[in-house]
Amino acid sequence: MSESSEKRPSKHFIEQAIEADLAAGKASGVFTRFPPEPNGYLHIGHAKSICLNFGLAKTYGGTCNLRFDDTNPSKEETEYVESIKEDVRWLGFEWDNLHFASDYFDHLYDWAEQLIQGGHAYVCDLTPEETREYRGTLTEPGKNSPHRDRSAEENLDLFRRMKAGEFEDGSRTLRAKIDMASPNFNMRDPVMYRILRAHHHRTGDKWCMYPMYDWAHGQSDSMENISFSICTLEFEHHRPLYDWFCKSLEIHHPRQIEFARLNINYTVMSKRKLLQLVKENHVNGWDDPRMPTISGLRRRGYTPESIRDFCADVGVAKFNSTIDFVRLENAIRNHLNQVAPRRMAVLNPVKLTITNWPKDKVDTNEAVNIQGNEDAGSRQIPFSGNLWIERDDFREEAPRKFFRLKKGGAVRLRAGYIVDCTDVVKDDDGNITEILCTYDPETRSGEDTSGRKVKGTIHWVSADHAAEVEVRNYDRLFTAENPDSNDDGKTFLDHMNPDSLNVLTAYVEPELSTANVGDRVQFERLGYYVVDSDSTDGKLVFNRIVPLRDSWGKIEAKGKSK
Repeated sequence: MSESSEKRPSKHFIEQAIEADLAAGKASGVFTRFPPEPNGYLHIGHAKSICLNFGLAKTYGGTCNLRFDDTNPSKEETEYVESIKEDVRWLGFEWDNLHFASDYFDHLYDWAEQLIQGGHAYVCDLTPEETREYRGTLTEPGKNSPHRDRSAEENLDLFRRMKAGEFEDGSRTLRAKIDMASPNFNMRDPVMYRILRAHHHRTGDKWCMYPMYDWAHGQSDSMENISFSICTLEFEHHRPLYDWFCKSLEIHHPRQIEFARLNINYTVMSKRKLLQLVKENHVNGWDDPRMPTISGLRRRGYTPESIRDFCADVGVAKFNSTIDFVRLENAIRNHLNQVAPRRMAVLNPVKLTITNWPKDKVDTNEAVNIQGNEDAGSRQIPFSGNLWIERDDFREEAPRKFFRLKKGGAVRLRAGYIVDCTDVVKDDDGNITEILCTYDPETRSGEDTSGRKVKGTIHWVSADHAAEVEVRNYDRLFTAENPDSNDDGKTFLDHMNPDSLNVLTAYVEPELSTANVGDRVQFERLGYYVVDSDSTDGKLVFNRIVPLRDSWGKIEAKGKSK
């Protein structure tokens, strides 16, 4: 094996299939499409499909269309169309052509008539309940519809009258005539059209019957000259029907290839369930930062780079599996660690007073914006004798491995001085309201001449200069690893995390008072945060994107479990 081939990254099975077809002349190029149904907002699973379809087109110098499969007007809205466009562009992709299945409704109708005339489709009068009954079971074949042997002329007349609106909703369907004994349910004379008087977001009231997804999808691919129809695994059993339609019509036949969909623990991906969360006000809309929607992740503070990196890390497989949510969190951590400026913020404040600090003195201390990145520069932070620190960073009586501040102990203040705790002030209930310390003037960060060594460093903000903000600490929406499991008789709603949102009043460096919506920062020692769109001129709101790893928290939790 050559050195170059050893270094070449391995190709996943779809790339291998594409290259084999290109080499054999079975395809003239790589023409893909991303075909969402506009019946909800896209989620992280769709992001994987977007990255795959657009990525393949880019890799092989082809094209990728964005096509909305808008065949169910009762559930589709223009709002969803616009949100999907925004999501695709935010992820960093641009479609070569924009299409809708509704663009092809007339052509699909003509092709349906062609199948009728060729004896491959018929109008059926069975009710939806009767259709299901006639379909059979996994162990028993289906039964032919009593209307299956109508003549082509009668079927054509009835189909045209369906289009003209002569019949009631649900009273008749057009079905493909395939094989009611097929072991594949999708081949048991599937419905191609149903009568449905619903206003369509693009065609209005032109149609009173609409094509089924399985009928419209493959033919739309064909009309767009798609060469590779990339689908998730649940469509594997639909492929024979996809092939049958193309063969019966004698039209361009794209190759369908299925890959494993993205499943993440502590998450639900069903559009129906996500819609339920929104409609029943369990969350605050589709872009609630706890939602796995792309818009929710965007508002949470995730970056398009991190989503693309996550999808690349997950890879493309043939078998379904569940990905650990931590891998998604690590993707955003890895990206923001490189680009997010550091700032200090105190979320659970307690007052720290430096008793020997000169009255009215204010230092200006320098701190780097991103450790290890000189190009990111530095900023100046005001330091006074009145500070806020995290309440969790102090213990009046501390365990041995607690290297933060304790009574009688010392700690370094980040980009500040070493302080020694001398006493505390408590209220009538015994709660600590103020920590009294002295500072060592010879220990200023960057200029320390004292020779003193302390094990702990904590962050702070000057109480005289800090900006007050609202902080929304988001956590996972569900407490169960598999919220969809009903083994215990519960629904996914029973597994909702009551602590998925914790709203705090916090204090931040004064420089953050001018932050803009969408700005991302690392609150040192706490986590990554983003300025939320709910912010106003008088009040900034920060969303927690993801926490930092907390080694002490793990130690403390481990101790409690013993």
